[in-house]
Amino acid sequence: RILTFSLYLLHHGLFFYLFVVRLVDGGSRCAGRVEVLHRGQWGTVCDDDWDMRDAAVVCSELGCGEAVDVLGNAHFGPGSGPIWMDDVDCSGSESTLKNCRSAGLLHKIHFLSFAIYEPNILGVRLIGGLRCSGRVELFHGKTWATVCDADFDQQDAEVVCRELGCGAPVEVLGAAAFGRGEGQVWTKELLCRGNESDIHSCETSSKLKHDCSHDNDVGVVCAADIVRLVGGSSRCAGRVEVLHRGQWGTVCGDHWDMRDAAVVCRELGCGEAVDAVGNAHFGPGSGPIWLDDVTCSGSESTLKNCGSRGLGVNDCGHGKDAGVICSGVRLVSGSHCSGRVEVLHGKNWATVCDADFDQQDAEVVCRELGCGPPVKVLSAAAFGRGEGQVWTEELQCRGNESDIYSCPTSSSLKDSCSHDNDVGLLCATKFPDLSKVLTCALGE
Repeated sequence: RILTFSLYLLHHGLFFYLFVVRLVDGGSRCAGRVEVLHRGQWGTVCDDDWDMRDAAVVCSELGCGEAVDVLGNAHFGPGSGPIWMDDVDCSGSESTLKNCRSAGLLHKIHFLSFAIYEPNILGVRLIGGLRCSGRVELFHGKTWATVCDADFDQQDAEVVCRELGCGAPVEVLGAAAFGRGEGQVWTKELLCRGNESDIHSCETSSKLKHDCSHDNDVGVVCAADIVRLVGGSSRCAGRVEVLHRGQWGTVCGDHWDMRDAAVVCRELGCGEAVDAVGNAHFGPGSGPIWLDDVTCSGSESTLKNCGSRGLGVNDCGHGKDAGVICSGVRLVSGSHCSGRVEVLHGKNWATVCDADFDQQDAEVVCRELGCGPPVKVLSAAAFGRGEGQVWTEELQCRGNESDIYSCPTSSSLKDSCSHDNDVGLLCATKFPDLSKVLTCALGE
Protein backbone atom coordinates (compact mmCIF):
# COMPACT_ATOMS: atom_id res chain seq x y z
CA ARG A 1 0.00 0.00 0.00
CA ILE A 2 1.28 3.47 -0.78
CA LEU A 3 0.15 6.42 1.32
CA THR A 4 0.49 9.79 -0.38
CA PHE A 5 0.13 13.26 1.00
CA SER A 6 -1.39 16.25 -0.79
CA LEU A 7 0.01 19.24 1.05
CA TYR A 8 1.51 22.58 0.18
CA LEU A 9 4.76 23.40 1.90
CA LEU A 10 6.19 26.86 2.29
CA HIS A 11 9.97 27.05 2.14
CA HIS A 12 11.97 30.25 1.76
CA GLY A 13 8.91 32.02 0.46
CA LEU A 14 8.27 29.47 -2.33
CA PHE A 15 5.52 26.89 -2.58
CA PHE A 16 6.64 23.30 -3.17
CA TYR A 17 3.81 21.08 -4.37
CA LEU A 18 3.73 17.40 -3.51
CA PHE A 19 3.83 15.66 -6.87
CA VAL A 20 1.79 12.45 -6.90
CA VAL A 21 1.29 9.95 -9.75
CA ARG A 22 -1.29 7.19 -10.00
CA LEU A 23 -2.66 4.71 -12.56
CA VAL A 24 -6.47 4.52 -12.85
CA ASP A 25 -9.05 2.07 -14.29
CA GLY A 26 -6.57 -0.63 -15.24
CA GLY A 27 -7.63 -3.40 -12.88
CA SER A 28 -4.63 -2.98 -10.58
CA ARG A 29 -2.55 -0.15 -9.18
CA CYS A 30 0.18 -0.99 -11.71
CA ALA A 31 -1.86 -0.53 -14.89
CA GLY A 32 -4.15 2.22 -16.08
CA ARG A 33 -4.52 5.82 -17.20
CA VAL A 34 -1.69 8.04 -15.93
CA GLU A 35 -2.90 10.78 -13.63
CA VAL A 36 -0.95 13.50 -11.82
CA LEU A 37 -1.99 15.45 -8.71
CA HIS A 38 -1.30 19.21 -8.91
CA ARG A 39 -2.70 21.93 -6.66
CA GLY A 40 -5.02 19.44 -5.03
CA GLN A 41 -6.58 18.30 -8.31
CA TRP A 42 -6.00 15.14 -10.33
CA GLY A 43 -5.38 15.59 -14.06
CA THR A 44 -4.21 13.44 -16.97
CA VAL A 45 -1.15 13.31 -19.22
CA CYS A 46 -1.44 13.80 -22.99
CA ASP A 47 -0.17 10.85 -25.05
CA ASP A 48 1.66 13.03 -27.61
CA ASP A 49 5.17 11.56 -27.88
CA TRP A 50 4.41 9.22 -24.95
CA ASP A 51 6.70 6.18 -25.22
CA MET A 52 8.28 3.27 -23.32
CA ARG A 53 10.88 5.53 -21.69
CA ASP A 54 8.13 7.64 -20.15
CA ALA A 55 6.26 4.51 -19.07
CA ALA A 56 9.44 3.09 -17.51
CA VAL A 57 9.74 6.15 -15.26
CA VAL A 58 6.13 5.87 -14.10
CA CYS A 59 6.46 2.14 -13.32
CA SER A 60 9.69 2.75 -11.44
CA GLU A 61 8.21 5.63 -9.46
CA LEU A 62 5.22 3.51 -8.41
CA GLY A 63 7.38 0.51 -7.51
CA CYS A 64 5.61 -1.54 -10.16
CA GLY A 65 8.50 -3.30 -11.85
CA GLU A 66 9.30 -2.91 -15.52
CA ALA A 67 7.10 -1.24 -18.13
CA VAL A 68 5.28 -3.84 -20.22
CA ASP A 69 3.41 -1.63 -22.68
CA VAL A 70 2.70 2.01 -23.45
CA LEU A 71 -0.83 2.92 -24.56
CA GLY A 72 -2.49 6.05 -25.91
CA ASN A 73 -5.85 7.12 -27.33
CA ALA A 74 -7.49 6.82 -23.90
CA HIS A 75 -7.00 3.04 -23.84
CA PHE A 76 -8.18 2.95 -20.21
CA GLY A 77 -11.00 5.43 -20.84
CA PRO A 78 -10.89 9.23 -21.04
CA GLY A 79 -10.11 11.13 -17.87
CA SER A 80 -11.72 14.33 -16.66
CA GLY A 81 -10.48 17.66 -15.38
CA PRO A 82 -7.24 19.30 -16.47
CA ILE A 83 -4.55 17.76 -18.67
CA TRP A 84 -1.52 18.62 -16.57
CA MET A 85 1.30 17.41 -18.85
CA ASP A 86 1.94 17.30 -22.60
CA ASP A 87 4.87 16.30 -24.82
CA VAL A 88 6.52 14.42 -21.95
CA ASP A 89 10.12 13.55 -22.82
CA CYS A 90 11.85 11.21 -20.34
CA SER A 91 15.24 9.66 -20.93
CA GLY A 92 14.08 6.62 -18.93
CA SER A 93 16.61 7.07 -16.14
CA GLU A 94 14.67 9.67 -14.12
CA SER A 95 13.52 8.61 -10.67
CA THR A 96 10.21 10.48 -10.94
CA LEU A 97 7.98 11.82 -13.72
CA LYS A 98 8.47 15.33 -12.37
CA ASN A 99 12.09 15.22 -13.53
CA CYS A 100 11.13 14.61 -17.16
CA ARG A 101 10.85 17.45 -19.60
CA SER A 102 7.39 18.46 -20.82
CA ALA A 103 5.61 21.28 -22.63
CA GLY A 104 3.04 21.70 -19.87
CA LEU A 105 2.64 23.77 -16.74
CA LEU A 106 4.34 21.32 -14.40
CA HIS A 107 7.85 21.72 -15.71
CA LYS A 108 7.89 25.37 -14.56
CA ILE A 109 7.18 24.58 -10.91
CA HIS A 110 9.37 23.21 -8.12
CA PHE A 111 8.02 19.95 -6.72
CA LEU A 112 8.57 17.75 -3.75
CA SER A 113 7.40 14.17 -3.78
CA PHE A 114 7.49 11.49 -1.13
CA ALA A 115 5.68 8.33 -0.18
CA ILE A 116 5.54 6.02 2.79
CA TYR A 117 5.61 2.35 1.86
CA GLU A 118 4.03 -0.20 4.12
CA PRO A 119 5.63 -3.67 4.09
CA ASN A 120 3.71 -5.31 1.26
CA ILE A 121 4.35 -6.53 -2.28
CA LEU A 122 4.48 -3.61 -4.68
CA GLY A 123 5.23 -5.30 -7.98
CA VAL A 124 6.25 -8.45 -9.84
CA ARG A 125 8.55 -9.23 -12.76
CA LEU A 126 9.84 -12.25 -14.66
CA ILE A 127 13.63 -12.39 -15.18
CA GLY A 128 15.93 -14.57 -17.24
CA GLY A 129 13.42 -15.56 -19.92
CA LEU A 130 11.13 -13.47 -22.09
CA ARG A 131 8.50 -10.86 -21.23
CA CYS A 132 6.07 -13.58 -20.17
CA SER A 133 8.41 -16.24 -18.80
CA GLY A 134 11.21 -16.20 -16.29
CA ARG A 135 12.23 -16.27 -12.66
CA VAL A 136 9.54 -14.74 -10.43
CA GLU A 137 10.73 -11.71 -8.47
CA LEU A 138 8.65 -9.56 -6.13
CA PHE A 139 9.32 -5.92 -5.34
CA HIS A 140 9.18 -5.36 -1.60
CA GLY A 141 10.16 -2.09 0.00
CA LYS A 142 12.95 -0.97 -2.30
CA THR A 143 14.41 -4.32 -3.36
CA TRP A 144 13.54 -7.29 -5.57
CA ALA A 145 13.30 -10.74 -3.99
CA THR A 146 13.03 -14.20 -5.54
CA VAL A 147 10.32 -16.68 -4.50
CA CYS A 148 10.73 -20.22 -3.13
CA ASP A 149 9.42 -22.94 -5.47
CA ALA A 150 7.98 -24.98 -2.59
CA ASP A 151 5.71 -22.10 -1.58
CA PHE A 152 4.43 -21.03 -5.01
CA ASP A 153 1.51 -22.78 -6.68
CA GLN A 154 -0.83 -22.59 -9.66
CA GLN A 155 -3.05 -19.97 -8.03
CA ASP A 156 -0.04 -17.69 -7.45
CA ALA A 157 1.00 -18.21 -11.08
CA GLU A 158 -2.49 -17.27 -12.29
CA VAL A 159 -2.16 -13.87 -10.63
CA VAL A 160 1.40 -13.23 -11.80
CA CYS A 161 0.54 -13.96 -15.45
CA ARG A 162 -2.66 -11.90 -15.23
CA GLU A 163 -0.92 -8.86 -13.72
CA LEU A 164 1.73 -8.89 -16.45
CA GLY A 165 -0.88 -9.17 -19.20
CA CYS A 166 0.47 -12.56 -20.23
CA GLY A 167 -2.60 -14.78 -20.32
CA ALA A 168 -2.87 -17.99 -18.33
CA PRO A 169 0.06 -19.84 -16.73
CA VAL A 170 1.38 -22.74 -18.78
CA GLU A 171 3.99 -24.12 -16.41
CA VAL A 172 5.48 -23.49 -12.96
CA LEU A 173 9.17 -24.44 -12.88
CA GLY A 174 11.24 -25.06 -9.74
CA ALA A 175 14.94 -25.55 -9.00
CA ALA A 176 16.08 -22.20 -10.48
CA ALA A 177 15.06 -23.18 -14.04
CA PHE A 178 15.70 -19.59 -15.18
CA GLY A 179 18.93 -19.23 -13.22
CA ARG A 180 19.69 -18.39 -9.61
CA GLY A 181 18.68 -14.92 -8.52
CA GLU A 182 20.60 -12.53 -6.32
CA GLY A 183 19.79 -10.71 -3.10
CA GLN A 184 17.08 -11.88 -0.75
CA VAL A 185 14.58 -14.72 -1.06
CA TRP A 186 11.00 -13.68 -0.24
CA THR A 187 10.43 -14.62 3.39
CA LYS A 188 6.68 -15.17 3.29
CA GLU A 189 4.34 -17.58 1.53
CA LEU A 190 1.97 -16.21 -1.11
CA LEU A 191 -1.63 -17.27 -0.53
CA CYS A 192 -3.30 -16.12 -3.74
CA ARG A 193 -6.78 -17.48 -4.48
CA GLY A 194 -6.11 -17.13 -8.19
CA ASN A 195 -8.77 -14.52 -8.98
CA GLU A 196 -6.87 -11.44 -7.78
CA SER A 197 -6.02 -8.78 -10.37
CA ASP A 198 -2.50 -8.27 -9.04
CA ILE A 199 -0.01 -9.83 -6.65
CA HIS A 200 -0.38 -6.83 -4.32
CA SER A 201 -3.92 -8.06 -3.53
CA CYS A 202 -2.87 -11.57 -2.48
CA GLU A 203 -2.68 -12.52 1.16
CA THR A 204 0.61 -13.73 2.60
CA SER A 205 1.50 -15.92 5.54
CA SER A 206 3.81 -14.66 8.25
CA LYS A 207 6.65 -16.94 7.19
CA LEU A 208 7.66 -19.64 4.73
CA LYS A 209 6.93 -23.30 5.38
CA HIS A 210 10.29 -24.19 3.83
CA ASP A 211 13.87 -23.03 4.24
CA CYS A 212 14.89 -21.90 0.75
CA SER A 213 17.94 -20.64 -1.12
CA HIS A 214 18.39 -19.34 -4.66
CA ASP A 215 18.67 -22.97 -5.78
CA ASN A 216 14.91 -23.07 -5.16
CA ASP A 217 13.98 -19.92 -7.10
CA VAL A 218 10.65 -20.47 -8.85
CA GLY A 219 9.96 -19.63 -12.49
CA VAL A 220 6.77 -19.28 -14.53
CA VAL A 221 5.91 -19.69 -18.20
CA CYS A 222 2.76 -17.78 -19.17
CA ALA A 223 0.72 -18.45 -22.32
CA ALA A 224 1.94 -15.34 -24.16
CA ASP A 225 5.29 -17.06 -24.64
CA ILE A 226 4.55 -19.71 -27.22
CA VAL A 227 7.84 -21.57 -27.73
CA ARG A 228 9.65 -23.96 -25.37
CA LEU A 229 12.33 -26.68 -25.48
CA VAL A 230 11.44 -30.02 -23.89
CA GLY A 231 13.37 -33.18 -23.02
CA GLY A 232 16.87 -31.68 -22.92
CA SER A 233 19.23 -31.17 -20.02
CA SER A 234 18.21 -27.52 -19.58
CA ARG A 235 15.56 -25.07 -20.70
CA CYS A 236 17.93 -24.12 -23.56
CA ALA A 237 18.06 -27.55 -25.22
CA GLY A 238 15.34 -29.92 -26.28
CA ARG A 239 12.45 -30.70 -28.61
CA VAL A 240 10.88 -27.55 -30.05
CA GLU A 241 7.27 -27.13 -29.00
CA VAL A 242 4.83 -24.37 -29.92
CA LEU A 243 1.70 -23.30 -28.04
CA HIS A 244 -1.39 -22.72 -30.20
CA ARG A 245 -5.01 -22.51 -29.07
CA GLY A 246 -3.99 -23.58 -25.58
CA GLN A 247 -2.28 -26.79 -26.73
CA TRP A 248 1.42 -27.56 -27.07
CA GLY A 249 2.52 -29.20 -30.32
CA THR A 250 5.78 -29.99 -32.07
CA VAL A 251 7.64 -28.77 -35.17
CA CYS A 252 8.50 -31.08 -38.05
CA GLY A 253 12.22 -31.45 -38.74
CA ASP A 254 11.85 -31.27 -42.55
CA HIS A 255 14.26 -28.56 -43.78
CA TRP A 256 15.01 -27.61 -40.15
CA ASP A 257 18.40 -25.87 -40.06
CA MET A 258 20.69 -23.60 -38.04
CA ARG A 259 18.87 -20.45 -39.12
CA ASP A 260 15.65 -21.80 -37.64
CA ALA A 261 17.50 -22.87 -34.50
CA ALA A 262 19.07 -19.41 -34.16
CA VAL A 263 15.62 -17.80 -34.04
CA VAL A 264 14.43 -20.21 -31.33
CA CYS A 265 17.54 -19.64 -29.20
CA ARG A 266 17.19 -15.88 -29.53
CA GLU A 267 13.49 -15.95 -28.69
CA LEU A 268 14.17 -17.94 -25.52
CA GLY A 269 17.12 -15.77 -24.46
CA CYS A 270 19.39 -18.82 -24.66
CA GLY A 271 22.47 -17.51 -26.41
CA GLU A 272 23.75 -18.88 -29.72
CA ALA A 273 22.45 -21.94 -31.56
CA VAL A 274 24.90 -24.84 -31.30
CA ASP A 275 22.95 -27.46 -33.23
CA ALA A 276 19.67 -28.00 -35.10
CA VAL A 277 18.57 -31.63 -34.78
CA GLY A 278 15.72 -33.66 -36.25
CA ASN A 279 14.42 -37.22 -36.20
CA ALA A 280 13.08 -36.80 -32.65
CA HIS A 281 16.59 -36.44 -31.21
CA PHE A 282 15.04 -35.49 -27.84
CA GLY A 283 12.29 -38.08 -28.11
CA PRO A 284 9.00 -37.92 -30.01
CA GLY A 285 6.40 -35.47 -28.83
CA SER A 286 2.66 -35.98 -28.70
CA GLY A 287 -0.39 -34.09 -29.84
CA PRO A 288 -0.50 -31.91 -32.95
CA ILE A 289 2.43 -31.02 -35.20
CA TRP A 290 1.84 -27.31 -35.52
CA LEU A 291 4.60 -26.32 -37.95
CA ASP A 292 6.20 -27.96 -41.00
CA ASP A 293 8.73 -26.78 -43.60
CA VAL A 294 9.83 -23.86 -41.41
CA THR A 295 12.00 -21.36 -43.30
CA CYS A 296 13.62 -18.64 -41.18
CA SER A 297 16.13 -16.14 -42.48
CA GLY A 298 17.75 -16.18 -39.03
CA SER A 299 17.01 -12.53 -38.26
CA GLU A 300 13.41 -12.98 -37.05
CA SER A 301 12.68 -12.14 -33.42
CA THR A 302 10.20 -15.02 -32.98
CA LEU A 303 9.53 -18.37 -34.67
CA LYS A 304 5.98 -17.28 -35.52
CA ASN A 305 7.46 -14.71 -37.93
CA CYS A 306 9.19 -17.41 -40.00
CA GLY A 307 7.65 -18.96 -43.09
CA SER A 308 5.95 -22.37 -42.88
CA ARG A 309 3.16 -24.41 -44.48
CA GLY A 310 0.74 -22.88 -41.98
CA LEU A 311 -0.34 -23.78 -38.46
CA GLY A 312 -1.43 -27.40 -38.27
CA VAL A 313 -0.66 -28.12 -41.94
CA ASN A 314 1.91 -30.93 -42.24
CA ASP A 315 2.77 -34.28 -43.80
CA CYS A 316 5.00 -35.30 -40.91
CA GLY A 317 5.10 -37.71 -37.98
CA HIS A 318 6.51 -37.28 -34.48
CA GLY A 319 9.49 -39.38 -35.51
CA LYS A 320 10.75 -36.24 -37.30
CA ASP A 321 10.23 -33.77 -34.44
CA ALA A 322 12.74 -30.90 -34.56
CA GLY A 323 15.06 -30.02 -31.70
CA VAL A 324 17.51 -27.29 -30.80
CA ILE A 325 20.62 -27.04 -28.66
CA CYS A 326 21.44 -23.51 -27.60
CA SER A 327 24.61 -22.52 -25.81
CA GLY A 328 24.83 -21.08 -22.33
CA VAL A 329 28.49 -20.33 -22.93
CA ARG A 330 30.54 -18.56 -25.58
CA LEU A 331 34.18 -17.82 -26.43
CA VAL A 332 34.86 -14.16 -27.21
CA SER A 333 37.69 -12.27 -28.95
CA GLY A 334 39.18 -15.36 -30.55
CA SER A 335 37.39 -17.79 -32.87
CA HIS A 336 34.42 -20.11 -32.45
CA CYS A 337 36.67 -22.56 -30.58
CA SER A 338 38.98 -20.15 -28.73
CA GLY A 339 38.53 -17.02 -26.68
CA ARG A 340 37.48 -15.52 -23.37
CA VAL A 341 34.94 -17.74 -21.58
CA GLU A 342 31.59 -16.04 -20.94
CA VAL A 343 28.54 -17.65 -19.34
CA LEU A 344 24.93 -16.60 -19.92
CA HIS A 345 23.41 -15.56 -16.59
CA GLY A 346 19.78 -14.51 -16.94
CA LYS A 347 19.95 -12.19 -19.95
CA ASN A 348 23.52 -11.01 -19.38
CA TRP A 349 26.89 -12.50 -20.27
CA ALA A 350 29.42 -12.80 -17.43
CA THR A 351 33.13 -13.60 -17.54
CA VAL A 352 34.64 -16.40 -15.43
CA CYS A 353 37.46 -16.19 -12.89
CA ASP A 354 40.62 -18.05 -13.93
CA ALA A 355 41.27 -19.34 -10.40
CA ASP A 356 37.94 -21.19 -10.36
CA PHE A 357 37.99 -22.77 -13.83
CA ASP A 358 39.72 -26.10 -14.42
CA GLN A 359 40.24 -28.82 -17.01
CA GLN A 360 36.88 -30.46 -16.28
CA ASP A 361 35.05 -27.16 -16.85
CA ALA A 362 37.01 -26.72 -20.08
CA GLU A 363 35.97 -30.20 -21.29
CA VAL A 364 32.29 -29.23 -21.01
CA VAL A 365 32.66 -25.81 -22.64
CA CYS A 366 34.49 -27.25 -25.66
CA ARG A 367 31.97 -30.09 -25.98
CA GLU A 368 28.96 -27.75 -25.76
CA LEU A 369 30.34 -25.51 -28.51
CA GLY A 370 30.87 -28.46 -30.83
CA CYS A 371 34.65 -28.10 -30.71
CA GLY A 372 37.31 -30.72 -30.05
CA PRO A 373 38.83 -31.36 -26.61
CA PRO A 374 40.45 -28.50 -24.67
CA VAL A 375 44.03 -27.72 -25.64
CA LYS A 376 44.86 -25.09 -23.04
CA VAL A 377 43.23 -23.02 -20.29
CA LEU A 378 44.61 -19.47 -20.31
CA SER A 379 44.54 -17.09 -17.35
CA ALA A 380 45.11 -13.38 -16.72
CA ALA A 381 42.71 -12.09 -19.40
CA ALA A 382 44.72 -13.65 -22.23
CA PHE A 383 41.92 -12.76 -24.68
CA GLY A 384 41.39 -9.29 -23.23
CA ARG A 385 39.40 -7.97 -20.29
CA GLY A 386 35.67 -8.48 -20.48
CA GLU A 387 32.92 -6.07 -19.49
CA GLY A 388 29.98 -6.25 -17.13
CA GLN A 389 29.80 -8.75 -14.31
CA VAL A 390 32.20 -11.51 -13.33
CA TRP A 391 30.43 -14.85 -12.71
CA THR A 392 29.84 -15.00 -8.96
CA GLU A 393 29.80 -18.78 -8.56
CA GLU A 394 32.34 -21.53 -9.04
CA LEU A 395 31.71 -24.08 -11.78
CA GLN A 396 32.16 -27.65 -10.55
CA CYS A 397 31.84 -29.68 -13.73
CA ARG A 398 32.81 -33.35 -13.62
CA GLY A 399 33.85 -33.16 -17.26
CA ASN A 400 31.27 -35.54 -18.73
CA GLU A 401 28.32 -33.13 -18.85
CA SER A 402 26.82 -32.24 -22.24
CA ASP A 403 26.44 -28.55 -21.43
CA ILE A 404 27.42 -25.95 -18.85
CA TYR A 405 23.87 -25.78 -17.43
CA SER A 406 24.25 -29.39 -16.26
CA CYS A 407 27.29 -28.59 -14.11
CA PRO A 408 26.89 -28.08 -10.36
CA THR A 409 27.99 -24.71 -8.97
CA SER A 410 29.10 -23.58 -5.55
CA SER A 411 27.29 -20.76 -3.79
CA SER A 412 30.27 -18.42 -3.96
CA LEU A 413 33.72 -18.05 -5.45
CA LYS A 414 36.80 -19.04 -3.49
CA ASP A 415 38.67 -16.05 -4.89
CA SER A 416 37.88 -12.38 -5.32
CA CYS A 417 38.24 -11.71 -9.03
CA SER A 418 38.20 -8.82 -11.47
CA HIS A 419 38.33 -8.72 -15.25
CA ASP A 420 42.12 -8.96 -14.96
CA ASN A 421 41.44 -12.61 -14.04
CA ASP A 422 39.08 -13.44 -16.92
CA VAL A 423 39.77 -16.99 -18.06
CA GLY A 424 40.33 -17.97 -21.69
CA LEU A 425 40.23 -21.29 -23.46
CA LEU A 426 41.68 -22.96 -26.55
CA CYS A 427 39.66 -25.91 -27.86
CA ALA A 428 40.78 -28.19 -30.69
CA THR A 429 38.92 -27.61 -33.94
CA LYS A 430 36.92 -30.58 -35.13
CA PHE A 431 37.91 -31.83 -38.55
CA PRO A 432 35.60 -33.65 -40.97
CA ASP A 433 35.44 -37.44 -40.90
CA LEU A 434 38.22 -38.33 -43.36
CA SER A 435 36.80 -41.81 -43.99
CA LYS A 436 33.68 -40.22 -45.45
CA VAL A 437 35.73 -37.76 -47.46
CA LEU A 438 37.87 -40.58 -48.88
CA THR A 439 34.82 -42.72 -49.62
CA CYS A 440 33.29 -39.88 -51.59
CA ALA A 441 36.55 -39.28 -53.42
CA LEU A 442 36.92 -42.96 -54.32
CA GLY A 443 33.31 -43.08 -55.40
CA GLU A 444 34.00 -40.37 -57.91
